[in-house]
Amino acid sequence: MDDAGDWATVDRPGEPARRLARRVLVTFLFTFTGARVLVFLIMSRAIPDLYVHLRGTHVHHLNFGIILLSVTGGWLLMRRPAGRELHWAAVLYGVGLGLTFDEFGMWFHLAGNYWQRASFDAVIVVAAILALAAFAPSLKRLRPRHWTTAVLLAIALAVFIYGLVVSFRFAGRHVGPAIHRLEHSPPP
Repeated sequence: MDDAGDWATVDRPGEPARRLARRVLVTFLFTFTGARVLVFLIMSRAIPDLYVHLRGTHVHHLNFGIILLSVTGGWLLMRRPAGRELHWAAVLYGVGLGLTFDEFGMWFHLAGNYWQRASFDAVIVVAAILALAAFAPSLKRLRPRHWTTAVLLAIALAVFIYGLVVSFRFAGRHVGPAIHRLEHSPPP
């Protein structure tokens, strides 16, 4: 069986789309995490400055994400890839989303700092939407036990969000000043 035939195998309606959504989700999360770790290491001077500068201007990685999303979108529309190419389109799309939404806060506050809460919140929302596309059953297939599970998950999510808000307030008071000093200190 060729590679395209493998992608065409359907266990359930929408299964190929779910696999693509899982690829986008995983790539998105790895890209976001990698970008955050890399920026922290650069800012803490644990690794050399890897930022791209053009004539003295720092080119933020959200620009590379926008370019990657544009190229991938054009490729998907014009070429309509299948098989292995579609896998790579999902991966590139996930990387583009990760780079772009990592700096989501800068969409609204161009002079704002990198560690804006809006960026983290946007990543959570995008990841949740991708996870729903990747794992949730269609509404037509939901049974009473699914609705019970959904309600219990919503309650658990509310408790988690409350805990997250409390922990961010704590981190903002205790870790925030150290990150602020790192961000505003001159390069070595």
